[in-house]
Amino acid sequence: MKLNDQKLRELGLAVIQVEAQAIAKLADQVNDNFVTACKLMFNCKGRVVVTGMGKSGHIAGKIAATLASTGTPAFFVHPGEASHGDLGMITPQDVVMALSNSGETAEVLTILPIIKRLDVPLIAITGNPDSTLAKFATTYINVAVEQEACPLGLAPTSSTTAALVMGDALAVSLLEARGFTRDDFALSHPGGSLGRRLLLRVSDIMHVGVDMPSVPESALISHALLEMTEKKLGMTAVVEADNRVIGIFTDGDLRRMLGRHLDINNTAITEVMTPYCAVISENTLAAEAMQIMEQKKINALIVVDENQCAIGALNMHDLIRAGIV
Repeated sequence: MKLNDQKLRELGLAVIQVEAQAIAKLADQVNDNFVTACKLMFNCKGRVVVTGMGKSGHIAGKIAATLASTGTPAFFVHPGEASHGDLGMITPQDVVMALSNSGETAEVLTILPIIKRLDVPLIAITGNPDSTLAKFATTYINVAVEQEACPLGLAPTSSTTAALVMGDALAVSLLEARGFTRDDFALSHPGGSLGRRLLLRVSDIMHVGVDMPSVPESALISHALLEMTEKKLGMTAVVEADNRVIGIFTDGDLRRMLGRHLDINNTAITEVMTPYCAVISENTLAAEAMQIMEQKKINALIVVDENQCAIGALNMHDLIRAGIV
């Protein structure tokens, strides 16, 4: 069969439309059974053990991962492996969630008696409310679809999408019920840019001590230039005797003063600095520091304590190296 661009677009659109309709009809299944499932997981003293075979197994793994990352401890157990020893992972404090579109998956049904013996609550997500799995479960959620997006009606497509969306609905409902916050989310996502943006604070990346550029208000421009050159941050804080910040001198200030033909060895830094400069607390998220720099169109910030005394400094390059950008 020769590929036809228009035909490919039509086929792709048809799949999306079929699956979108399947998702839309899930709204009717957010009912008392859904609430019961949420309560079982919310009150669980152990873990939510999610299981499923084949394509349902892949969806089950994703649901387990979503639950775990949003405040509901969970993990995936392969039903085939479960009957060969992995059932030992399930304890009486757990809740089991089993996925099977037919509700008759042999590997899943095999482990049901053991789940019953442990007196573990069972949540079934199935497309067949009359199935063995649904009847055995403590509660079941019906994710039946009218048709698969596969034109042969064979490959799990709409059915797996529906199960995945229902899993997300359960996870997010529990997230809200637990009062799960951005900080909680960050603790389980420390790696990558997301974790850095949610966890990294100014105190983690600022320059302190001898690495922080700072000159007294009595300093000359030449002194400030030497300090900027040595500390390599493109700026220096200007402070009073008690280290309280009264201004900043930056590369931009230097460029602006060139046309004034000032004697850098006889002119005080206070004549060319930027007074009332932007400052930041060390406890501020580094991502917020980036927002401040972007809003004010500046490249550096002085870090101060509660008394407005300089304790550190950072610039845009520090944020880039930290992976905030």
